[in-house]
Amino acid sequence: MSELVTGHPVPNFSAPATNETTFTLNEFKGRNIVIYFYPKDSTPGCTTEGQNFRDLYEQFQALNTEIFGVSRDGLKSHENFRAKQAFPFQLISDKDETVCKLFDVIKLKKLYGKEHLGIERSTFLIDKAGVLRQAWRKVKVPGHAEEVLESVKAL
Repeated sequence: MSELVTGHPVPNFSAPATNETTFTLNEFKGRNIVIYFYPKDSTPGCTTEGQNFRDLYEQFQALNTEIFGVSRDGLKSHENFRAKQAFPFQLISDKDETVCKLFDVIKLKKLYGKEHLGIERSTFLIDKAGVLRQAWRKVKVPGHAEEVLESVKAL
């Protein structure tokens, strides 16, 4: 799998999403896309991150920008998480890690002294032409959604 490079087009991909939809990147040409990867539904950091994007959603929309969250959780878990947090954007289920691998977000992590493979919190900004404009890796949640919004404004 070729690595995604800032300034180059992101290959088209499709994946199941909430609201009985299928996300297909090419269907969003003409709009900016923010795709954020998070480890697990309904955990504290992931909830806060989603809430931050939710709270800025109208500002992203005003800038012709759609937001999508991605984790390895199933659609049922995503639907519950989305409803409970009133997320206005869709969540993409990536149980087989196809999208995670495309964006290279599966990393070796340590939890309580044990190593496991998991999603490294990451966000990607794709412009209206489908070109990767910015990548944030090892994201810290506080202030992140605001930083992404500022990058969208700068496009």
